[in-house]
Formats: sequence, structure tokens, C-alpha cells
Amino acid sequence: MEFDKILDELNQASLFELYRLNQAIWTQLEDPGRNKFVKRQLQAGQEITYFDSEENKLIEAVIVSVKRTRALVKNKHDGKIWNIPFYQINIEGIDPDIKSDKKKGVDRKSLKVGEYVGFTDNDGHEVFGQVIKLNPKTAGVLVGKTRWRVYYSSLSPVLDSQTSGNLILEGEAIKNE
Repeated sequence: MEFDKILDELNQASLFELYRLNQAIWTQLEDPGRNKFVKRQLQAGQEITYFDSEENKLIEAVIVSVKRTRALVKNKHDGKIWNIPFYQINIEGIDPDIKSDKKKGVDRKSLKVGEYVGFTDNDGHEVFGQVIKLNPKTAGVLVGKTRWRVYYSSLSPVLDSQTSGNLILEGEAIKNE
């Protein structure tokens, strides 16, 4: 599915059109036939991934039990148990990333909690940190022990090779020059 094209169209839609589309999508998410199809593919002890909208990424989990339209899952990374609807489970193994052609900055839909980003601080220094929260207009970025709120347009993705000049030691950012 070409999400960029869909999102471009949605940006042109009125608020009422978005509401109507939201209701049509909700009807599909709650469709008993679709839920039954997913339920038949799930069983206790099965390893799955599900999409967490707060972190904007897939979470690895193990199914504890399967209910009528939800699954009780235990996250592999922290052991927390969640009761999630079937539509969050990625049974098809679909890539959840929504790519963007935007040249400047990073947009919220393509950023994930835990990713590393770079930005220029108020003094003009290049800073690298880890995304800890996704807000509507800004990302929470942890640099050493300092939390920053940075507009998405000011962020840039960081490749491993880009962070080699910056080390994080004992919770503080140190720039190697």
C-alpha cells in the first residue's frame, strides 16, 4: 500500500471527510469476519509482533491467551502484559514504516521511540540523542541526562557511522573533536 499517496490525499480532505473515513475504517477493524480470520491464526505461546502507536514501532511479544476480539500478550523486552485488539497484531509481517519524500527534517510517522537523531542546539552545536517520546509537534530527545523537546523539522536521522564522533559516557554527551 502506498501510504505517502494516501496521506497526501488525506492532507487535502476536510475534517468531515476525515471523520467519515475514520468511521469506515473503524467498521472494517471491528468486522467479525476479519477478527475471526485473525483469531484462527493465533494461539497461546505464539511469538508475534504488534504495533504500538505510542512508540510508533513493532513490539515483540508472546501470546498469553486469545479472547473473542483481543489477545493477552506479554512483551518480550519488559515483561509487561497487555490486552490488545487483533488489529494491532502484524500476522502478515507487513513493514509498518510509512516512508516520506520530505527532504527537511523527520516527520512523526516515520520516527520511532528508541531511534537516534541529530539536531543543532541553540548554540549551533550538532547534538545526537535518543528519541524517548513522540508528541504531536515535537519529539522528546534524551541527550546524556538532558531531555530536549525538538520540532520534527529540526531533526535528522542518524546512521551508526554518524554517531562515531560522539560518545555517551556515564549518561553525559561528550563530543570528540
